[in-house]
Amino acid sequence: MTPEETTRAYYDALRAGDPLAPFFVESPSTVKVGISERLVGYAEVARGLREQTRTTEDWHVESHDLQTVERDGGAAVADRVTMSWYDVEAFADREFETRWSGTLLPTDDGWAFAGLHVSAATEVDD
Repeated sequence: MTPEETTRAYYDALRAGDPLAPFFVESPSTVKVGISERLVGYAEVARGLREQTRTTEDWHVESHDLQTVERDGGAAVADRVTMSWYDVEAFADREFETRWSGTLLPTDDGWAFAGLHVSAATEVDD
């Protein structure tokens, strides 16, 4: 898979409630920053993703501007993504306009995230 295909497969796995940890490099330096957390190290990322899958359902993920570039044995990704899901612990729907950026490294199976940053977009007054 290419970095773009890997990113789209991650979105599909998120929608389907499939395991997300396999999309990350198994390294103590792997980082995932989400809207409300910062996870460092593969073990912590995997734990956080399992908890996210356990406590959420009905994911909708819509990519608006996926960009990827491969350079010097690595890849970078950026996107604008509309995300919504149901939070089963809070009994509430959640929805965000988000920005994604990440780095991917080649693996035996294709590509995996070494770092992924997801943040909620906010309006900025001029």
